[in-house]
Amino acid sequence: MKKAYLPALVAGALMLCAWGAPKMPDPAKMAAPAPIEGTGGKYMSPFTSDGVTAAWVTKSMQVRASTAIGGMAGNYAGQKAMEQVPFIGGFLGKKAGESMGRSIALKAIGGEEFLKSSSDLSFNSLEDMSRFMYAKYSTAPEYPKILEATESIYPEMKDVYLTAVVSAPVK
Repeated sequence: MKKAYLPALVAGALMLCAWGAPKMPDPAKMAAPAPIEGTGGKYMSPFTSDGVTAAWVTKSMQVRASTAIGGMAGNYAGQKAMEQVPFIGGFLGKKAGESMGRSIALKAIGGEEFLKSSSDLSFNSLEDMSRFMYAKYSTAPEYPKILEATESIYPEMKDVYLTAVVSAPVK
């Protein structure tokens, strides 16, 4: 009976491979959400209203080594602390690690106060910020580094970025 499922599983796997990764949309055809003027949103934009990289992003890229080490240390500590909890321990460990990594990255750039003082745009959701960043700036040569710096401050963005961009409305 188990062997009867094997051809269906193989066919399904081949179909998934044929489809491949989701196709990224043309940034010029995306409808970019408008940012919030000022720092009233939950997430600070890595770009300022005049289109340059915010100072916190530049600083984050400069201290990249410490933020990467912080993220790894946070992830490891969180996973170790939670590995004894069945089923949800791994998930909670990941979240604890992300929180610790963010805390270390935030401290490395000068804290929440510096983050807000060097930003003049913000967003209420990471999905909106992801779409805005991709639509407006993804063709810039430094974009991958800017995205990485942003994800060090907002690690949960790693979980939503691709889905937000691929599902973005078009103009």
